[in-house]
Amino acid sequence: MSKGEYDRKSVYEYAKTWAYLRNPQYYNYDLIGGDCTNFVSQCIFEGCKQMNYSKNDGWYYIDGNNKSPSWTGVEFLYKFLISNKGNGPTGRETTIDRLNIGDIIQLNLDGNKFSHSLVVVQNSKDIYNTLVAAHSFDTFGKKVAEYNYYDYRCIQIEY
Repeated sequence: MSKGEYDRKSVYEYAKTWAYLRNPQYYNYDLIGGDCTNFVSQCIFEGCKQMNYSKNDGWYYIDGNNKSPSWTGVEFLYKFLISNKGNGPTGRETTIDRLNIGDIIQLNLDGNKFSHSLVVVQNSKDIYNTLVAAHSFDTFGKKVAEYNYYDYRCIQIEY
């Protein structure tokens, strides 16, 4: 399957619909580590409609027990997006001023590692006014600057 255009409008609509709810098609990981990257993966999938079923380094979700680490893990998602050469979405690390709706921001909340994933729902080209949606700390339209974090990184979905 060839890659098409990343549908940022669909990502936005999905995030708006499910930011405060849980889509019953996906397991809710809130009680076992958090649901943020699961939600971000759902948003990305809504925009690209293509998974990568490679057992070792893919990005896929079949059910709550049969999914890739990159579907729910912050670092695993980052590594998948940055290095993916096969099916599914690809991304590159960039600066906040280059992000668009449907791109990803990951936060380092404790000073040790990146541990929270957010999807951009409006970019004002700076960290103070860019709006995101997320699970675990459910939100839609929250400013990134309202989070307490040590560092952030931006991933532009290139699909």
